[in-house]
Amino acid sequence: MSRAALLVLADGRFPAGGHAHSGGAEAAVKAGRITDAATLEHFCRGRLHTTGLVAASLAAAAVLGLPARELDAAADARTPSPALRTAARRLGRQLVRAARATWPSPELDALTREFPKGAHQPVVLGLTARAAGLEPLDAAYCALYESVSGPATATVRLLSLDPFDATGVLARLAPELDQVADRAVVAARRALTAGVDALPAASAPLLEIGAQAHAAWPVRLFAS
Repeated sequence: MSRAALLVLADGRFPAGGHAHSGGAEAAVKAGRITDAATLEHFCRGRLHTTGLVAASLAAAAVLGLPARELDAAADARTPSPALRTAARRLGRQLVRAARATWPSPELDALTREFPKGAHQPVVLGLTARAAGLEPLDAAYCALYESVSGPATATVRLLSLDPFDATGVLARLAPELDQVADRAVVAARRALTAGVDALPAASAPLLEIGAQAHAAWPVRLFAS
């Protein structure tokens, strides 16, 4: 295993399309739920323990070898919002393109054939980590970091938030990120014997509602 591969995969400059998505931050800013660094921290903490945990467990389970089709169906069931399902598949399609160019893999080739319109991004992330020789915990960390770094980066543009303050939010969340990553891997290992229904299904209704409203905006800075 090359731990440096994790740095490549988690790098915001990896061409996986995440820069075009705010992780729900744009809708939260308009609704007045994110106004400064303190409210951004509350928002990111909520994502970390809900959608972040779900994504991390799906990614870790993919590294462990659970069937991609079962994991994708599990991701669909855990994403009530059609807008978020569309965004997740669009991100998955972009990620698999970048992954196949970076870490060629028969599994990634098969995933592309099976899901021509894109599988859910966390599932693709897990298979990408597997192709890169990474461990389930690595994939969980990557998914969790994406779940909070996306909104933090977006608010720098949306609110002209000081980048130092946004980075401080991520640093303060780091201990919780460690804990959630461990929980995600435990759940993924449990799913090896109990099936995908054993994976977390934590919900974030305001993210789902916000995503549907955001998708109908005539003018947006971010795709989701």
